Amino acid sequence: MRLTWIVAVTVLLAGNLAAQWGGMGGRRGGSGSQQRGAGSESQARGYLNPLTLAALPGFTHAVKVGPVTYVSGELPLDSAGHVVGAGDLRAQARQAFANLEIALRLAWALPTDVVELRMYVVNLSPSDLQTVREAAPQFFPARNPPAGTVLGVTALPVTGALIVVDAVAVTPADRTRGRDMQRDGP
Repeated sequence: MRLTWIVAVTVLLAGNLAAQWGGMGGRRGGSGSQQRGAGSESQARGYLNPLTLAALPGFTHAVKVGPVTYVSGELPLDSAGHVVGAGDLRAQARQAFANLEIALRLAWALPTDVVELRMYVVNLSPSDLQTVREAAPQFFPARNPPAGTVLGVTALPVTGALIVVDAVAVTPADRTRGRDMQRDGP
């Protein structure tokens, strides 16, 4: 419950989406709707829910606002919604980061575009961080790694899940220029 609340607050703060609940967790498919908020400086928002990822009831996998992509907490789930690698943090981290990468790529972002990364690990121990880094080295470059937070939690919203990761990415203009948010991916 605590993690669900943290993810909900992150999504609300990240995209200032409180007025957009109709779009949250909306359509499944390669893309979501583009919406403009009130005000002359509002940017189009893309709500992205890839069919290859299990649904996140009440949440959108990724919300893209201009060059910034906010990715919800990605769990170690296969496309049918089953936990991958029961009891194995390394296997679950690989799956969670693979899901994160799918959501990023749908928004034309890459792991190297991630500027902030948060990980929530059940019963976190000091050695767990190295295990997670080894499972997804593309997210932990030696030079210019993202800002990050690692939190130990007692449980996650899906029974058997040991890790959830969320991220904020900024895509360079040369990769986003002219891209249609309605596409199914890069």
